[in-house]
Amino acid sequence: MKPLVTFIFGLTSFFIFVSLFTETVAEKDGVYIVYMGAAPKTKGSLRHDHAQLLSSLLKRNKNALVRSYKNGFSGFAARLSAEEAHSIAQRAGVVSVFPDPVLELHTTRSWDFLNYQTSVVIDSNPNPNSNSTSNDSGAIIGILDTGIWPESESFNDKAMGPIPSRWNGTCAKAQDFNTSNCNKKIIGARSYEDDETSVIKYQSPRDMVGHGTHVASTAAGSEVQGVSYYGLAEGTAKGGSPGSRIAMYRVCSPNDGCRGSSILAAFDDAIADGVDVLSLSLGAPSFFKPEITDDPIALGAFHAVQHGITVVCSAGNYGPDPGTVVNAAPWIVTVAASTIDRAFESDVVLGDNTVIKGEGINFANIQKSPVYPIVYGKSAKKKDADVNDSRNCNTNSLDQELVKGNIVVCENLDKTYANDHMDEVKQLGGIGVVLIDYDSKGMASSFGTFPMTVISSEDGAKVLSYINSTKNPVATILRTTSPTKYTPAPIIAYFSSRGPSTIPENILKQPDIAAPGVNILAAWMGNDTAEAPEGKDPPLYNLISGTSMACPHVSGIAATVKSKNPTWSPSAIRSAIMTTANQINNLKAPITTEKGVAATPYDFGAGEVSPTGPLQPGLVYETTAIDYLNFLCYHGYNITTIKTIANTIPDGFTCPKESSIDPISNINYPSIAITNFNEKAGRKVNRTLTNVAGDGNSVYAVTIDSPANLDVKVVPNKLQFTKNGDKSSYEVSFSAANPLKEDVFGSIAWSNGKYKVRSPFAVSSKRDN
Repeated sequence: MKPLVTFIFGLTSFFIFVSLFTETVAEKDGVYIVYMGAAPKTKGSLRHDHAQLLSSLLKRNKNALVRSYKNGFSGFAARLSAEEAHSIAQRAGVVSVFPDPVLELHTTRSWDFLNYQTSVVIDSNPNPNSNSTSNDSGAIIGILDTGIWPESESFNDKAMGPIPSRWNGTCAKAQDFNTSNCNKKIIGARSYEDDETSVIKYQSPRDMVGHGTHVASTAAGSEVQGVSYYGLAEGTAKGGSPGSRIAMYRVCSPNDGCRGSSILAAFDDAIADGVDVLSLSLGAPSFFKPEITDDPIALGAFHAVQHGITVVCSAGNYGPDPGTVVNAAPWIVTVAASTIDRAFESDVVLGDNTVIKGEGINFANIQKSPVYPIVYGKSAKKKDADVNDSRNCNTNSLDQELVKGNIVVCENLDKTYANDHMDEVKQLGGIGVVLIDYDSKGMASSFGTFPMTVISSEDGAKVLSYINSTKNPVATILRTTSPTKYTPAPIIAYFSSRGPSTIPENILKQPDIAAPGVNILAAWMGNDTAEAPEGKDPPLYNLISGTSMACPHVSGIAATVKSKNPTWSPSAIRSAIMTTANQINNLKAPITTEKGVAATPYDFGAGEVSPTGPLQPGLVYETTAIDYLNFLCYHGYNITTIKTIANTIPDGFTCPKESSIDPISNINYPSIAITNFNEKAGRKVNRTLTNVAGDGNSVYAVTIDSPANLDVKVVPNKLQFTKNGDKSSYEVSFSAANPLKEDVFGSIAWSNGKYKVRSPFAVSSKRDN
């Protein structure tokens, strides 16, 4: 069996990605995306300049066109020479031309845990005869991913009403997918052809990776009782919005990754199809941050939001390094990953009966008594091997005679996948592995039937001390159990990408919000024999980790908010999600990172998402179309380019005279970020709140939580609202007596006794690069 690697990139390591990101427009022939901004107001028609450019292109090469975009925005993807690409980039009406990038995937109990964490009391053990899908939410969640396995019970449509009449999508036919695979739950399924250079062609909405099925069921899966991963994590599986409908857009293939041209095509189709929320658990790698006009996700999301669609994306799996967050455009809801209160515990029992807590998923069938010899990898090294290689149990570093029949203690000094250490020991005849790796705390890898577990560096010292002080050291590794009510939880996952964001600067996208993304149990494709432990059938539900898993939690909540408040804009929904977030764990202490220190907005944005708080936020921050246009101005785009990008621009709109990054702080976002802070000049920021709590007089008072070395004042300190839709503004002044030696954080909260509307802030004296 191929063990499950809990990072979703490990699951899809065969994907090629970023191969084209590092090339400029003029460097090679191939597929290019020609982005031409807004679509014409007449639905489904081509702009004149778009039609002319396509006509000219097809006259030269009738097979040049890969895709054309006309519903939500204008443009096309085509096979071009470098010279042609450079020439088209100079044409009037063309905003950008860039190589077709290949993006990567960012890859039950989680909902019960979120409900437990929220201040609203919810029954986490529903009546077994109840069916949560009986009340249709009316919302449609579009998912851009690897496809869907429609036979999963999580996609049953029992008690669901008719498909919304506004739905314009389709259920594609393929050799392994029929229109009958769609129902009142899966109402749409599209796929986008692999690149012509692919050795294996795959043109079907069916999921052959598992990732899309897992994501879809997490966002909107129907309630299914009695599911588990081979007896672990047993319970009821359900999505965040079980009454919502699913539209799958397969943009990623097992052979060709997630192509930007396919992603833009899916955005274009989804806008015309009529989805309410779009969920993308994929993105660019953190080491390359494309310009907005060269980023398929940022471009597609911009036009989706202009059409009233909330776009939710994963933040990336490049943590805990700072500045690694991706999908950071201000019109996107960006999601970090956190743990829940369930552990996958596989303990080590030493010969002196000391029990060391470990984590990992194994179905080992060895004795519970400590009777197996245990050896340190360093002590089992080959004569000519490097010491650190043997400590890591790297390939060709261990002596087979010293490994065979032993449990081997390895260290993860190289920060590689846990399974890599298992493979070497197993090959040499070892009977188990104890891996010392502090950083992976809270995330359990799957080792199948092989006895393996992961322990902290502190516990590792205890194990090594026992080995070194005992003549014939012995141990055993216990089969995994899955206890709940684990503390502390949540913890921000070590792999979750962190802020500050460098694109854009002065928007607190660090990221926006956190949600469960570690060892999440959800539906899986039904034919995955590679993931099955020896002697077992393929799993129908699987446990995987990543910001890929966090993203659909928020997508499901966004869909529920939209269904309850159909007139709310995407920015109002995002504000409701952010301002009602939790910052406290299940020990009633501040949420921490994997290292046990208090999390900051760079780690989790506004905090851990609440599943019910966003339904009644009291007040919201509406980020307007003018805000986004000003953002483009501040980001360096001229008014001509902006008028091409946006489909509606108010009469007389021009870029502000002061078009630099500093005014971006004044965009009406639910959080505040300031870079290049000068303590002598200080900084003032304005915000406007809109009442969504209904009519009636209500007064909100402000509470400021700020560090000792930063002076924060809010004027006025009270806001009054008399009817639904009322708006009221305030100004925040930041000043300091001395230069800031490091980035500082705090929050501003408005409360009327019933609702609390909290906004985090981050202030840095540095200018982001």
